[in-house]
Amino acid sequence: MDRNRTHRYRRRMLRAAHLTALFLTMAVICIPGMWIILNSFRPTVEIMAKPPVWNPTFTLDHYRAMFGGVGEGGVPVFSYLWNSVVISGTSTLIAILFGMSGGYAFARYQFQGKSGYFVGLMLFRAVPGVALSLPLFIVFARVGIIDTHFGLILVYVAMNVPFTIWLTDGFFRQIPKELHEAAEIDGCTRWQAFWRVEFPVARSGVASAAIFAFLTSWNEFALASQLTRSVNSKTMPVGLLDFTAEFTINWGGMCALAVLMILPALILTFIVQKHLIAGLTFGGVKG
Repeated sequence: MDRNRTHRYRRRMLRAAHLTALFLTMAVICIPGMWIILNSFRPTVEIMAKPPVWNPTFTLDHYRAMFGGVGEGGVPVFSYLWNSVVISGTSTLIAILFGMSGGYAFARYQFQGKSGYFVGLMLFRAVPGVALSLPLFIVFARVGIIDTHFGLILVYVAMNVPFTIWLTDGFFRQIPKELHEAAEIDGCTRWQAFWRVEFPVARSGVASAAIFAFLTSWNEFALASQLTRSVNSKTMPVGLLDFTAEFTINWGGMCALAVLMILPALILTFIVQKHLIAGLTFGGVKG
């Protein structure tokens, strides 16, 4: 009995230590986001106060000013939001179509130079985007696609395709080849076997790749700040620069826009949370 009691006590202590570690980790991760949200509702005097004010007062002045409050110039939030939705959504859709096709080809077919192509794609993805900003700016300026949706979509597709190929390749490799072979024996074409049999199995994995591709495009700043100039093409991360001046920074307004930028990503993540978890824990089909 004493041994069983000691064992239960030890399990409870380990569980308590595990939960405490998870709580502390989540606190460290969430504190910056909570601080941004808090500052978006605090007066500028309290944001800049030293030492910090731990009993804050709340105001909506930053949000009023951002949307065109009295006495202050508004920020074209809806234009930036529309640009971000169009650019991120379109680039994600194209990247998933190309990435899913490429991942399926790498997972199912054998062709000359397969390993070399795959390694080349991964090396291209390893190059930081900021290192490509100057070459892209020169090329896009000569082609005439600076400050356009098309230019940013092209860049984000090139950034996300290698990652989606790598991710979907792993998912399709977990699906037994016998599934599509059985479908073809039953009379399906190669395309029908993929769309009706293999894609539904890997759907959660493809959804995970789409979420990561969308968030990459939605949050990207370095390339967008170099390749956009006007309200017609600026995305929300670039719009944060509207709150900076030569000698001052409007931290309250910047935090308010950051909150609006975070909300759609959070809502999308919660909506597809089930598919995201299923895709990340995807382990194949058990026979």
